[in-house]
Amino acid sequence: MIATSDFKKGRKILFRDEPYMVIDFAHVKPGKGGAYVRTKMKNMITGLMREETFRSGEKFEDPGLEYKDMQFLYNEDMLYHFMDLDSFEQVSLNKNQLEEALDYLKEQEIYNALYFKGKLITINAPMFMELKVVDAPPGVRGNTAQGGGTKTIKLETGLVLQAPLFIEEGDILKIDTRTNEYIERI
Repeated sequence: MIATSDFKKGRKILFRDEPYMVIDFAHVKPGKGGAYVRTKMKNMITGLMREETFRSGEKFEDPGLEYKDMQFLYNEDMLYHFMDLDSFEQVSLNKNQLEEALDYLKEQEIYNALYFKGKLITINAPMFMELKVVDAPPGVRGNTAQGGGTKTIKLETGLVLQAPLFIEEGDILKIDTRTNEYIERI
């Protein structure tokens, strides 16, 4: 059981028979009456945000989420095909189920799949990925006051982001998938 005193950002709870992730919370102790916890949660199946207030000490069940490694195989007719690395079973997902990992789909790469009650609910990209630059305009150093400017580049998965001026087409970059930021050139 997970009590409201155990809440922290990223904590997963079972609320109304669905898995939720705590995005933000605040313990409130008014001068009069009992303490309570105001939370902002995200439904892990639908992706909808919800704000709820709970009595202090209220308890919730653990959602019993299961994590599995899945390999991305290919994309065909708006379906994305993955293979479970343990059972070799293939699963097809649509664009809506992949919203967070869509910009990072690369064939033969391993992704983390999240299951709730035996049903696949989402796929998450690894924390860091190495991706090839397919389009990088030449950097013009004179456009910056300090010399540490950035330019817009395009990666092999279609992701567009800001990178330093010295990045060229064909470079392999390490990208943080949580923030969509350039980390280093490899």
